[in-house]
Parts: sequence; structure tokens; C-alpha cells
Amino acid sequence: MNPPLAAIAGITLAMMRKSLYSAVVCDALDAEGHPHQAPRVPLKPLTTAGVLVGRCKTTLWADMAHPDPKPYELELRAVDSCRADDVMIAAAGGSMRSGIWGELLTTAATNGGCTGVIVDGAVRDLRRMRDMQFPVFARGTCIYDSKDRQRVIDIDVPVEIDGVRFGPGDLVVADEDGVVVVPRAVEEAVLRRAWDKVHAENEVRDAIKGGMKATDAFAKYGVL
Repeated sequence: MNPPLAAIAGITLAMMRKSLYSAVVCDALDAEGHPHQAPRVPLKPLTTAGVLVGRCKTTLWADMAHPDPKPYELELRAVDSCRADDVMIAAAGGSMRSGIWGELLTTAATNGGCTGVIVDGAVRDLRRMRDMQFPVFARGTCIYDSKDRQRVIDIDVPVEIDGVRFGPGDLVVADEDGVVVVPRAVEEAVLRRAWDKVHAENEVRDAIKGGMKATDAFAKYGVL
């Protein structure tokens, strides 16, 4: 059972969404000795602005070139098992063969409390997902349905996007700068460090706005 995010470092989900962002979490991971936790491939927000924060609900996808004897079976199982604050991770190896996420999966996932999706591949039904204000990160769009083109081959297993591991239940933070995942083993330390840096950056910003030179601000606060 995953501990509630509210129990980690005393920082709640609402606090994270208000104050944290992907770059500062990435910096905190660097400082904790984890410099490769953000895929470099373009996973862009296609439907909403703001910060997506939650726990990974993983699906592993594969391309196919034959009729699927059980179409949509595992992806529907994954969607139906979503819990509050899950972020669906669709590891499709960057394939743009079809739009593997769309309006109907969004509708079903939100019923269980899913808070967004990150797709290493393509999606479709953007207008309707924008209307639903459902956060979608993906490489792009494809008009084709996934049936007989791509399918889920495993769920709730560790997956990789651009060599970065996303484990079930890992904390993920995404915004227009990128996607970053925090391993459970360092989650508390990373959140504390990111939280401290955000507030230190606020002090630096205020000092520079007040006329302090950037060099002097860095010398005083040690934050950039």
C-alpha cells in the first residue's frame, strides 16, 4: 500500500501543485545523486496548463500487426483499477502508430480518481479532453484507433521512457518544462530539498528585484 502523499515530508498534494514544479524537483534529484530521472524526449502538455502531480499507474504497450483476439483487455483493466491521485503512465516506446489514449479512457479513468496521463507515444480526442480539463502529456497526436495496432501487454510493472524507470507508485511531476519521476527510496529527501529550494528561490527573486546583483545574491543565498 502506497503511503498517502500528505504523509511524505509533511507536504500535501495540494501544496505540491501550488508550489513545486518539474525543474525544482529535478534539481533536488540531482542533489540527491539521481541525475537521470527525467526523459529527454518531448512529452508535452496537450490539454491543460499547470503542474501534474501524482503516483504512477503503469502500463506497458507494444505495436502489433495482427488482429487482437482480446482488444483493449489490459488497458481497460488498468483504467478500471485507477485510484485517487494516480497518473497513468503509458510506456509505448515512442510509437506513433495509433492514438492510444482518448476521450473514453479519460472518462473511465477519472471515475476512479486518475489525475492525468503521460503517454510515450500518441493520443487523440484532444478537444474533448481539453473540455474535460484532463492533463495529457504525450509526444503528439494520431488519428488512428489502437485496435489491432497497439495494445497493453502488462500493467503495474516497472516501465521505462527514454531509459528512465517509472515504478508503480513512484511520485511523478510534470509540467511544460518536462516530466520527472522520483524513486520511492529518496522521495522524502527529494521533497524536503525541493521545498526548501523553492522558498530560497523566492528570497533570491525578491532580493534581485530589490536591486541586488545576481552575483551577490548567489554568494549570499547559494541558490540559482
